[in-house]
Amino acid sequence: MLCSTTAGDGHFGPLKLLAQACSAAGHEVRVAAPLSFAGAVERAGLGHAPFADAPAAAMGAVFETLPAMTLERANGTVMAEVFGRLDAQAALPALRAVVDDWRPDVVLRESAEFGSLAVAEAAGIPHAEVAIGVAALMDWGRAHVEEPLAELDELSGLEHGHLLRAAGGSPVFTMVPECMDDAVPGSGRAEGAARVVVRFRAERRVGGGSLPPSWGDPDAPLVYVTFGTVAAGLGHLSEVFTAALGALSDVPARVLMTTGYAGELALSDTPANAHVEQYWPQDEVMALAAVVVGHGGFGTTMSALSAGVPQVVLPLFTTDQQMNADAVSALGAGLSLPGGPEGVTALPGAVARALSDRDLRAGAAEVAAQIAALPGAAGVVDEIRRLAELGPGSPRGRCRRP
Repeated sequence: MLCSTTAGDGHFGPLKLLAQACSAAGHEVRVAAPLSFAGAVERAGLGHAPFADAPAAAMGAVFETLPAMTLERANGTVMAEVFGRLDAQAALPALRAVVDDWRPDVVLRESAEFGSLAVAEAAGIPHAEVAIGVAALMDWGRAHVEEPLAELDELSGLEHGHLLRAAGGSPVFTMVPECMDDAVPGSGRAEGAARVVVRFRAERRVGGGSLPPSWGDPDAPLVYVTFGTVAAGLGHLSEVFTAALGALSDVPARVLMTTGYAGELALSDTPANAHVEQYWPQDEVMALAAVVVGHGGFGTTMSALSAGVPQVVLPLFTTDQQMNADAVSALGAGLSLPGGPEGVTALPGAVARALSDRDLRAGAAEVAAQIAALPGAAGVVDEIRRLAELGPGSPRGRCRRP
């Protein structure tokens, strides 16, 4: 099995679970990923099939244009130019080589990695998409990559429009429960009705949990604050960390903030009720948290939903963050605040409500129960095996529905 991902922990996360489950079941697994992402693949205990990163100069030219754009247009530009064009075309030569040399039986790709889609279609290898968000996000993404996929058609010897159709028709493995997909407006159910959707969940720890050395009032509820692994490295967002700590300084709670390794933040004058770490295992925190404050990143959102912890979501910089915030709010599992750093001013009231609102806690518990009813990654390995058995030239997308 060949798994293919772009260089992002959030993009790799769901795919990693399936790759590890297939490897544990005795299947040979390789992960195609950029050279820059080798460490993450190795830490996952998986074999790495490297491909080239997109040219730095070309990437820089795209990102230089973003500040002058609206957030919506900037996100669409990144989807089309970075994921659809630069990343995919940089990956294509090495992906062709590994497919020619190794001949995998099946290809799994995360939603934003399109080079492996082109290679699998050209070689007639069954393939599936591993979702990195709600169904509406996948629909949004495909709408922005029509032209880049047409270029990949030409580079791969496929007819115009072939890859766009293939991207919208392949089976989907997703960690998103059906209720969450249904909660987001604009999910293309009419277009995607024929797609086979296989849902699974991450394994969750039972009980326990651990925290850094004691701080603040040990009897106060725990509020976990994380803005993901990227925000600390984005200069225009670094202020949100300090602002969030200040906003929560008078809330009767203990605050644990993690900042990630993307940048070195100078957080001075940490409030007495707060503690800051670059990293702390989320499973350890979720077992003890009363409320999670996040940016709507897929990993944190799903981790909190799976644990049944109410969320306060402050979207910062991408379309999927707003979609996840909308879903959490619509499900009654948390609150969505105005996007961007200015939303920090609403944090004290929102967190106070999330700590005391029984309906929000009940909503979060209901979603957690629906997620818990899904099979773990090991429980869907047979679905991947059945897809692989279709073989080159066979009709694709006939996995049995679980």
